[in-house]
Amino acid sequence: MVKGFYNLTSAMLTHGRHLDVISNNMANAATAGFKTDRFTGSTFENVMWKLVGNRSSSKTYTEIGEQSWITAPSQLYTDFTQGSLDNTVLPLDFAINGAGYFAIQTGDPNAAEEPENPENAENPEQAEGRDWPDVRRGIVYTRAGSFSLDNEGYLTLPNQGRVLSQTLEPIRLVTDQFDTDGYGGLFTKSGGFLGRIGVFTFEDETALEKDDYGMFTTEQEAQATPAPVLNGWLERSNIDWVKEMTEMISTQRVYQSAAEAIKIYDNVLNRVTQEVGRLS
Repeated sequence: MVKGFYNLTSAMLTHGRHLDVISNNMANAATAGFKTDRFTGSTFENVMWKLVGNRSSSKTYTEIGEQSWITAPSQLYTDFTQGSLDNTVLPLDFAINGAGYFAIQTGDPNAAEEPENPENAENPEQAEGRDWPDVRRGIVYTRAGSFSLDNEGYLTLPNQGRVLSQTLEPIRLVTDQFDTDGYGGLFTKSGGFLGRIGVFTFEDETALEKDDYGMFTTEQEAQATPAPVLNGWLERSNIDWVKEMTEMISTQRVYQSAAEAIKIYDNVLNRVTQEVGRLS
């Protein structure tokens, strides 16, 4: 009977984690470019019970069956399907119509580059042991195209960093009055070239790792890929509200059922303990 506590507790932990994933999806339903997470659970390795002997050391043994002790959260999968495109008419909104991601430079864009010879730094006494920032300062990828301009006129994803071109360079616009060619190219009203918003693809999209802000990171090499980039449009999240609500209700019911069953187990064990105590 005590094993029932393991099964029921694992059910509560697993479905509690599932509810967390569903809640996060629903909370980001209005987040541009957000991709839905899917939750999966699995059992621990099946436990083989043996009546006599040991498979590895004995030639004779008798099996009496297999048993899975408990379930546990297994893995999160991201649904990378494209969300709906919404015409916002805002000049700094962009959406990729097809495969690919925008590249965002994170960190301090004004951070100093590590000198080739630290002894030639402005302050040699502090050069040794200094944590010089990487020249690239980190790159994350996203489908969110709700951009703005920072104080220096660079195209920026708010709270993340500057948008990068196909050559991984920040794009400086200064103003939101510009023309586009439909493939990320940005031009002044007089025809001067300002830059081209980079669109990057990966050999294995499922290997992308999503952080707490919905941005993606990867150790794969990004490939700059020509793709339609719509100006004045945004890709919305690909969350299916009806599906999320249905999963939330069913998961909540299972969670509550496991909690009620644990109370029954606890009452039965208390009763058994009291009766045994009286008999003794």
